[in-house]
Amino acid sequence: MLDKTDDISVAADNWLAQFEEALAKLDDGLLKALFCQDSHWRDVLALSWNIQTINGADGILRELKALARKAAPRAFAIDPDRRAPRKVMRAGTNSIEAIFKFETAVGRGSGILRLVPDATDGRLKAWTLLTELGELKGFEEQVGAQRPRGSAYSRDFRGPNWLDLRNASSAYADHAPTVLVIGGGQSGLSIAARLKQLNVDTLIVDREKRIGDNWRKRYHALTLHNQVQVNHLPYMHFPPNWPTYIPKDKLANWFESYVESMELNFWTGTEFEGGSYDETEGRWTVTLRRADGSRRTMHPRHVVLATGVSGIPSIPEISGLKDFAGKVMHSSQYDDGENWKSKRAIVVGTGNSGHDIAQDLHSSGADVTMVQRSSTLVVSIEPSAQLVYTPYNDGTLEDNDLIATSMPLQVARKSHALTTDKSKELDKDLLDGLARAGFKLDFGEDNTGWQFKYLTRGGGYYFNVGCSDLIVKGAIALKQFADIDKFVAAGAQMKDGNTVAADLVVLATGYKRQEELVRKLFGEGVEKRVGTIWGFGDGQELRNMYTRTGQPGLWLIAGGLAQCRIGSKHLALQIKAIEEGLLPRGVGPRANPA
Repeated sequence: MLDKTDDISVAADNWLAQFEEALAKLDDGLLKALFCQDSHWRDVLALSWNIQTINGADGILRELKALARKAAPRAFAIDPDRRAPRKVMRAGTNSIEAIFKFETAVGRGSGILRLVPDATDGRLKAWTLLTELGELKGFEEQVGAQRPRGSAYSRDFRGPNWLDLRNASSAYADHAPTVLVIGGGQSGLSIAARLKQLNVDTLIVDREKRIGDNWRKRYHALTLHNQVQVNHLPYMHFPPNWPTYIPKDKLANWFESYVESMELNFWTGTEFEGGSYDETEGRWTVTLRRADGSRRTMHPRHVVLATGVSGIPSIPEISGLKDFAGKVMHSSQYDDGENWKSKRAIVVGTGNSGHDIAQDLHSSGADVTMVQRSSTLVVSIEPSAQLVYTPYNDGTLEDNDLIATSMPLQVARKSHALTTDKSKELDKDLLDGLARAGFKLDFGEDNTGWQFKYLTRGGGYYFNVGCSDLIVKGAIALKQFADIDKFVAAGAQMKDGNTVAADLVVLATGYKRQEELVRKLFGEGVEKRVGTIWGFGDGQELRNMYTRTGQPGLWLIAGGLAQCRIGSKHLALQIKAIEEGLLPRGVGPRANPA
């Protein structure tokens, strides 16, 4: 009946009914008739207990048949509490998009179906399908109707009150946390909040003295480069009067409020010194050094590395830099341009940090030269950089997160390439001006834009908030790293014999890969078991991120606030499933992908 109705809700309902019947019967013909030949199925834990993408009707058919008998998916239906089915364009393709709900043997989930007319017979068939696990039966999040009643302290006048219990929980005087989270930024807070609602005992440790210092201590002028509606942490939205672009100190203070409001256990001034895993016991032995110099040994079953980037500055070998008579600092050490008023500065690196620091120095009255090491993607902060977040401009955060999750890699790459083309049109005058100034531009691999640069290499782009305009006008000078012969006491000596004089050199050269931190904290053996982190492998998913790794009990989470909000949900469900015996403690089926 899919081809016999113009009602998009009926079309989606009919497809879901036929899908459920085909899965129950494991009927090859019924299943294959529901998918376009060039279709994509992304399963996030629901049927496979994995985060995976399958491309093509034949591959989808094989995987569904292999998984459906044990997972027992059923009760597929349009979700009346979510956005109604509608016609949309995704990655240049018009489709019917429907949000649905379903159940499996162990959980309840949500999904997104996109239907398009099949090229061969014109019937409406699935172009993309998402199945995402939302909750585990019997282990639902303690929110809403499941919220704790406070019976342990509300009416017992002789017993400990809420504060007594809270202090005992966070002190860990007589017990160890089930999960130890290393790093208290957005990734650490997100996963700890998710685990808290699943009743999994979790402790965050961070070496900074104050919650939020990972943002608070960054350079003075920093604000977020994407808009407020995209960046909420789990469960607590930013107030509606907050600015579109959040200043770093405002965000840092919110982190403090979040920890208190969500009752997260958080030890500041605590350095994670390292750990080893006992395969027999299924737990870690880790050492923590507190601010007073004391050490604490703990035995958590899970360690979540939530440091974002490695935290280890990447310092390139630059000829003669040790001979430079002025100040050399990495961008992570940079604070405020007012300290360099009327001085001369060289900023090496043309990513976001390099541009922002150069602009901050310029606005403080410094004479600034930027040095470009490799081609860089430049996109205006508005509207171009925000185009990828267009779905978040309306609808609910829950629906928009599901839409973001639903995009398989091939479709997402095409979508971002189209967005990049639009950005180039909008930014044509700026890009032409940069090219005239000698700035080397690129637009990402296969024209996929800034977000895929972030996902594959963690940088290599700039959201223009004014620095590019200063380069075009010549107010900030530009040099190419390849034209520098070496550094000397006075500054950068160019190959043409001229010297760019400087009092300060800022190395905005990024950070080492997370593999370096894994090796530092856990040893070379663990690093090898985990393998490559970040970027996309053959499995078309981020490698070793939000999922089981090659090292049992070791998990990784990173990314911007939206990524952490979404990924933390998936990571927390896996940890909870292991704790409740629904998943083995061993490595995941896609551990250490190429």
